[in-house]
Amino acid sequence: MTPQEISFTNAFNANRPTLALFAKCTTKDELHIVRDTFFLGMASQLCPKEYESLRTSIITDPSKLTKHPKGLESMITAARASLGWKDLVDALHATADAVGSDLDDIWMTLEAGRLEWLGALNSAHPLKVILKDALKNDNERTKKDEVDAKMVWMYALSLSVPKLSEVSETWRKAVNMDDKMNPLKNYNVDLWDCRKDEWKLLDLGVQEAAERGGSSVNDAWEA
Repeated sequence: MTPQEISFTNAFNANRPTLALFAKCTTKDELHIVRDTFFLGMASQLCPKEYESLRTSIITDPSKLTKHPKGLESMITAARASLGWKDLVDALHATADAVGSDLDDIWMTLEAGRLEWLGALNSAHPLKVILKDALKNDNERTKKDEVDAKMVWMYALSLSVPKLSEVSETWRKAVNMDDKMNPLKNYNVDLWDCRKDEWKLLDLGVQEAAERGGSSVNDAWEA
């Protein structure tokens, strides 16, 4: 590796904790706060001239990361308002380009995954409430009942993941579902068998969507 590549890699690794905050974002605005905090942290190590020109405008030291994107908002608002913000971002991208790294592509992969997962969670939330309430009010519920409920919810999640359109349609047919938007209509528990190959594909697809969104299916179900 060249000295430039080593410096870039070290800066990137040092700012990984900032990137990880994407998993705590609940809106696109929060995601962009995390993105710009990442850019600022990278620039503080790779573009000292541009960083120094706006450092006095920053309220919070970017190295002192908080545990939630909202805690970074004041710092980023101040940085964006600085006359040197554009120069800093341009200098950082030029440095990244010089070592063959596309920072925007790296970020957009995270942002797209998070927004897709949030959209799926929001769309499936009303059904999740119904399923959770049914379990809570069933004094004779079993572990299998919870597994069955979770399967219905996961199917609902899959409807909001474009990559899973064919997989979710295959499962709809496998369980004789008339209305894909209402999996509880004419629900037949015997057909909803998690051992079926069709389910394994849907299960894996939803798990992967959760990972792209910085979460897991189990964590989302328990939330």
